[in-house]
Amino acid sequence: MKRKIFICLLLGMIVFALMNLASYICGSIQEGHQGNRTGGEVLQAPTAKHGGGKNIINENGKTLFERINAPHGFERVQVEPGSFGEYLRNLPLKPHGSKVHYYDGRVKGNDVYEAVIDMDVGTKDLQQCADAVIRLRAEYLFGKRQYDRIHFNFTNGFRADYSKWMQGYRIKVSGNKAAWVKTAGHSADYEDFRRYLDTVFSYAGTLSLSRELKPVALEKMEIGDVFIQGGTPGHCVIVVDMAENRETGEKIFMLAQSYMPAQDIHVLKNHDDPGMSPWYAIKPERALVTPEWTFEWSDLKRFE
Repeated sequence: MKRKIFICLLLGMIVFALMNLASYICGSIQEGHQGNRTGGEVLQAPTAKHGGGKNIINENGKTLFERINAPHGFERVQVEPGSFGEYLRNLPLKPHGSKVHYYDGRVKGNDVYEAVIDMDVGTKDLQQCADAVIRLRAEYLFGKRQYDRIHFNFTNGFRADYSKWMQGYRIKVSGNKAAWVKTAGHSADYEDFRRYLDTVFSYAGTLSLSRELKPVALEKMEIGDVFIQGGTPGHCVIVVDMAENRETGEKIFMLAQSYMPAQDIHVLKNHDDPGMSPWYAIKPERALVTPEWTFEWSDLKRFE
């Protein structure tokens, strides 16, 4: 009898130990699903946060305004309804996690972007850095039917007015010279507008665009301003949003770019301050370091 009791107790203890072991294993597996293990630690997927634990990225947002929140303590600056700033702030985005594609369909490998603007890049190697800035400015003006304000200079100084293009004139380039030639009828449709832009992209660049834009003081930065270094190669990025800390007056901004070869326009990450990314702080004591180019603060310019 005593032997039976002893066996029962022993079996009970074994069952209890097995239950605890199963619970421990399940818990470990559950933790393992939450992140990758390195040196025995569980690494959680990083989420951009800044102060107060406020998430900056809203993965369900469909526009720049909806996708990217201002960091804790900051509020977006006010913009005029119908302005270029409002247009840029509300640019449509491809779904969260989308890749930047080159014009030929290849995927950009560099981890430099937080979001991808939902706008075609074309099928030719044309829409590079300066071209992306030109594209955004021209798309805004075209949508507002401000056709007379759509004009950009070629590197040789030739001014390409869209209003002239609409009348059926096309640009004939011979060597370093360009001239208008009447070859078509009047047109204001979007496809013809895109053909105009492709022509501009072919003969304009950072060198010509930097000459067109006007310098602006850093403290007067606005959405739509451009950091640009003209050259061959040169580079430029455009300010697509801004926010301000109402207590301290500190301003932060967000940047978008294209690059070489022609590729989707994308919102840049801030590798120097991942907790604030993709926002950038104004730090005049040091250069503006973006993932693929370094600018001086004096490189800031604006469309007239």
